[in-house]
Amino acid sequence: MQKIRVLVAEDFAPFRHFVRSTLSQRPNLQIVAEVSDGLEAVQKAKDLKPDLLLLDVGLPTLNGIVAARQIRNFIPHVKIIFVTQESSAEVAEEAFNSGGRGYVVKTRAGSDLLSAVDAILKGEQFVSSGVPFTPGEH
Repeated sequence: MQKIRVLVAEDFAPFRHFVRSTLSQRPNLQIVAEVSDGLEAVQKAKDLKPDLLLLDVGLPTLNGIVAARQIRNFIPHVKIIFVTQESSAEVAEEAFNSGGRGYVVKTRAGSDLLSAVDAILKGEQFVSSGVPFTPGEH
């Protein structure tokens, strides 16, 4: 089985460790790098060309939405899931417009993170419940 190469961009170390622990439940997922700011996410993505990118919206140096736009310029096939504290429709819409296909609110990550990964890897979209946004209706 070919491993899905994952880059995790999250500035809050305890949450980044939670993401790593959660993803480790899936043997087909391989975390190739963890970064703590948006500029570093862009640089690591260029170097490592991951299949899946988990991005916090509120990253320092370069926010996740801007980083996603830049990364998609050189890795157009990368699948992006935003993992964020933001639950507004406006931010979710901007995330999807930047190339995201998944949107997980951190307070729901325990139940939603692996569901989002599964959906995105099957070519579907995912938005945590409670976010007033439906992909494709913007």
